[in-house]
This record gives sequence, structure tokens and C-alpha cells, in this order.
Amino acid sequence: MSPRWNPNPDMRTGCHVVHHLHVHLVSVTTYRRNAFTDAMLTRTQEIRREVCGNFEAELKQFNSEQDHVHLLVYYPPKVQLSELVNSLKGVSSRRLRQEHSTHVRRYLWGGHSWSGSYFAGSCDGAPLTAVKQYIENQQRPVV
Repeated sequence: MSPRWNPNPDMRTGCHVVHHLHVHLVSVTTYRRNAFTDAMLTRTQEIRREVCGNFEAELKQFNSEQDHVHLLVYYPPKVQLSELVNSLKGVSSRRLRQEHSTHVRRYLWGGHSWSGSYFAGSCDGAPLTAVKQYIENQQRPVV
């Protein structure tokens, strides 16, 4: 497809597809415990950005509190959203437990950092600026 056809620079093209898929994801800690420090949340953002890259997705926005994280992810249609979420939660849980084992063990037990459930909201109908602003306005508590 020619660049003239695509007036929106945020749209991506692939073989037989033009797409503009965004999802707002929220993950909460197990038992909604205030388990994460600012350093751990910064590391969570780095890990999740890397995982998104492995799925050819892009982490557009990230914000967090001690017991949950918000993400705005731009992803291709070939990505199964549940697999992306499972990788985001699984990889970040494993790495945070390896890197901050003493702290994590104090707040979380049983081998799980994240609740088994999550929120996934399509951002197709809402202006992305509104979703970005919402995520930006989620306050990270001062430790």
C-alpha cells in the first residue's frame, strides 16, 4: 500500500493488513498487596518494554503504583493478546523475583507476583490522548 493512501502516521501496514491496534492493560499484584518499590516499578517498565518488543508491539505509555501497573500497548494483529499479557506478567514476575528476592518474599508468596486476572480495554473508541492522560495521571506513591 502506498504512503499516500495512509494519511495517519500511527497506522502500520503489513502483508494484507493496515492496523491501528491499542490496548489499555492493567495488572494487579497478588492479593493487591503494596509489594513494589519505585526501583522495582522502574524495572518492571523496562522488562515490559522488552517483552513488547519481542512481540513486535510497542509500549506507548506506562504508569504504576505499589500494587498495580497501567500500560498502553500498540500491537500487531498477529499477536494473541492473552499470550502477550501472560508473557508480560510471567517475565516481569520471574525477573523481579530473581533481582529483588528478599523484598518480594516479604510481600508475596507462592511463586506469583501478579494476580491471575487482568484488565484489557480496547482503545479504538477513545481518543488515545485521553487514555494517555488517564495513565499519566495515575499517581506513583512517594516511598
